[in-house]
Amino acid sequence: MQAPSVGGIMLPRGNGQVVRLSRGASLTDFAEKINANPASLVQVMLNLGEMVTATQSVSDETLQLLADEMNYVVEIVSPEEEDRELLESFDIEFGENEGGEEMLVSRPPVVTVMGHVDHGKTRLLDAIRKTNVVAGEAGGITQHIGAYQVATEVNDEERRITFIDTPGHEAFTAMRARGAKSTDIAILVVAANDGVMPQTIEALNHAKAAEVPIVVAVNKIDVEGADPTKVRGQLTEYGLVAEEYGGDTMFVDISAKQGLHIDELLEAVVLTADAALDLRANAEQDAQGIAIEAHLDRGRGAVATVLVQRGTLRVGDTMVAGDAYGRVRAMFDDKGNNVEEAGPSTPVLVLGLTNVPGAGDNFLVVDEDRTARQIAEKRAARERNAAFAKRTRRVSLEDLDKVLKAGEVQQLNLIIKGDASGSVEALESALLQLDVGEEVDIRVLHRGVGAVTETDIDLATGSDAIVIGFNVRAEGRATQRAEREGVDVRYYSVIYQAIEEIEAALKGMLKPEYEEVELGTAEIREVFKSSKLGNIAGVLIRSGEVKRNTKARLLRDGKVIAENLTIEGLRRFKDDVTEIREGFEGGINLGNFNDIKVDDVIATYEMREKPRG
Repeated sequence: MQAPSVGGIMLPRGNGQVVRLSRGASLTDFAEKINANPASLVQVMLNLGEMVTATQSVSDETLQLLADEMNYVVEIVSPEEEDRELLESFDIEFGENEGGEEMLVSRPPVVTVMGHVDHGKTRLLDAIRKTNVVAGEAGGITQHIGAYQVATEVNDEERRITFIDTPGHEAFTAMRARGAKSTDIAILVVAANDGVMPQTIEALNHAKAAEVPIVVAVNKIDVEGADPTKVRGQLTEYGLVAEEYGGDTMFVDISAKQGLHIDELLEAVVLTADAALDLRANAEQDAQGIAIEAHLDRGRGAVATVLVQRGTLRVGDTMVAGDAYGRVRAMFDDKGNNVEEAGPSTPVLVLGLTNVPGAGDNFLVVDEDRTARQIAEKRAARERNAAFAKRTRRVSLEDLDKVLKAGEVQQLNLIIKGDASGSVEALESALLQLDVGEEVDIRVLHRGVGAVTETDIDLATGSDAIVIGFNVRAEGRATQRAEREGVDVRYYSVIYQAIEEIEAALKGMLKPEYEEVELGTAEIREVFKSSKLGNIAGVLIRSGEVKRNTKARLLRDGKVIAENLTIEGLRRFKDDVTEIREGFEGGINLGNFNDIKVDDVIATYEMREKPRG
């Protein structure tokens, strides 16, 4: 039924009919669903005061506005639901498609180690690996693939356990948030000398939210002031009651440093798995599971660590992981050995994908390369549309507070690039958990592995995002484009630094930022020895001017030999001076630093506050 709408345009009236659209859909997508002309929807949006093209991805709010005007109800389909529908369209079921009780075989438990930042998580994982190698596993150099499998003996039977070595509970949560149930059991590490800390409680809450059983490893029992009983008492308050106190949580006192009681801890994991979980999977079906970690390798291209959850993954299989696909060229275990196949709960490094999947992306094996490509392309298009759905004015971290106060923006758009998908997930998860009040939202438009590219800058330009590079830099002409377009690109190597700076910006508390400004360079022509002052450099000022009491660094053959030096003495002939300009000669004393040679260069600089806005 046609009825006049805004501006006299004839349009279908919805009468409350539900229209399902994916995030970032365009007016053309909407028009197809209601059998309307896209141009007429563009006209309606104009009449509502918004200029939108027919093919442009629009925000959820815009779709809602248009639907209300035409008496439709818009239902935005979640990415997970959309993915399920996409797979169903290819006749693929993802999940507990086990194929009957008789097909199920037992599988090893998958374990994540969590806890406070310096309570010994990494040391424990190292100790577990070491114990295992000594126990007769194939030796050799282990490589970090984000997961590995160990063997332990329980009741005279060899049992295997898979450990996921993620960048902490942030990545664990990121995987959970995307519906990837990767972990069966969590080991909570608590230092016996420190006791329960804020991050311990945070990790505990993450494990409880994921509904996984917990085994507590009370570490550092060899350290002075260690009190394992106190730890048991503290954790009772959070619902973890030790078996010896009548509860059902196993506590094991260990020393990761000394390698004490590691076997008892592994046994506790197996016993907890047997008591609390039914760990079985069908090893015969096509492999399915999740990507745990992925990065770009210069020689081998995209490499991903995947955890097979059901089925068996074989070399030559065609797989899709997130928006990446490809034929498995080779597989390796954490010891670098070639593996031909991997069954349930087995982690392997996979070669052959077209690009880098995200940590927590589901993977599945399909029959044909063409199917894999179509699934990957549809997923990539969906991500792209969702990313382009919001376009606003360009903003930088410095003037964000002003823009917020003026009511011009209610959200901070971010693009995150990093060196590995695990760290990108961890950073994204931590940023999205920032509590900055109700006035502003943080939105991650795009995240990826690898250098900051021109495409990232284009996306930031179109959607007014700030680009964050974690352990990566910009490549090619991306830096020039960012400067030209006024896009704010930030580089970090520590997750907490990025979180603190963005939180500070959101709260309008960004501290003054300093940049290094070169003042002058001096080439050493001669070295004079003085019994009172040590070595004095006879120099020619090559550029700028050298001032007394400024900071300096020493370069030899273009390499920095010493940092944080100070120009303590400056002489011209016999007179003490405060500065020497370009082209003049003089003498420089670097205080207690005497390792200077002819042809070395002394570069002086000072830290200046960067102008804001």
